[in-house]
Amino acid sequence: MRIAIMPNMTRAESERVTGEICSNLDSLGIEYSLPAELESVFSHSNAEFTDAETSVGKSDIVLAVGGDGSIIHAARFAVKHGKPILGVNAGRLAFMAGLESDELALLSKLVQGDYTLDRRMLLKTCVVRGDETLAVDFALNECFITSSERQRMSAIDVALNGNVFTDYLCDGLILATPTGSTAYSLSAGGPVVNPELESIIFTPVCPHSLTGRPVIFRNSDVISVKSKDGETLLYSNDGAATLPIEPDCRIDISSSELTANFIRIKSDNFMDILYKKLAQRR
Repeated sequence: MRIAIMPNMTRAESERVTGEICSNLDSLGIEYSLPAELESVFSHSNAEFTDAETSVGKSDIVLAVGGDGSIIHAARFAVKHGKPILGVNAGRLAFMAGLESDELALLSKLVQGDYTLDRRMLLKTCVVRGDETLAVDFALNECFITSSERQRMSAIDVALNGNVFTDYLCDGLILATPTGSTAYSLSAGGPVVNPELESIIFTPVCPHSLTGRPVIFRNSDVISVKSKDGETLLYSNDGAATLPIEPDCRIDISSSELTANFIRIKSDNFMDILYKKLAQRR
C-alpha cells in the first residue's frame, strides 16, 4: 500500500498532525509521499518527496490534511486519477473528514482493509457557445455563478432540460451537490441533503424577489444559465479561480460521470456527523 499525503500547511495544526500521520504510517510499514516543497519540514520521516501529480498517480490512497477546502483540493487530484480519498481534520468543521486529529490510531484499518467507500456525485460544468463546448470541468461541492462587477446584482436566465425555467435578479446562483449542501449553499439558505440522495441543489443568493427559493433537481436534469441583459458572468467551481461566461455563452450544469470515493473508517453516518459538526455552531 502507498499513500499520497497532501497537507494544507496554512492550517495551524497541519504540521503537527501530518508529523503524527507520518509516524503512524512508519510504524505500520506503509509507504507514503509528501509534496517536494515540504522536504525540509518532514526530513525526519520516511516519505518520498515529489510533485502532487506523480505522488497521487503512484499511490493507492490520497490522504488530505486540513479543513474541507483542503480535502476538496486533494479530491480533485484523487478524482482525476481514480483514487479514493481520506480526509483528516486539521481545520474547523471539516464535514468531509473521515478522521479527527486524535483518531490517527485508526489508520491501521487501512492496512486491514477495514473500511468502506462513500461514493459522492460530482457536477459537470460546460461553457457552451451555440453548438461549441468551450470549457468542461467538475465540482465536488458547488458551482457559483455571479456578476463580473462587484456590488451589482445580475439578471440571469435559467433553463431546465432545454426549456425556460425562470429568471432571477440576484447576487448569484449556487448549484451544489449534496456533499456541498453543508457549505456555501447552506450559508445562503439552501437545504441540507444527505449525500446518498444524488441531486442538484439550486440556491439563489440574495434574490430580489418574494418567491426566490432553493430548488432540488434530479441528478438527471441539466440546468442552463446565461446572462439576461448581455452582462459577462463569472463562475467558480469549488472556490477555484473565477472564469468568464461571455454574453453569447451559457453554462450547462449536470451530474458528472466522474465520482469521488471517500474512505469511511468509522461507523458514524451522515446525520451523526451533521449533528456533531453543527452543534459546534450553536
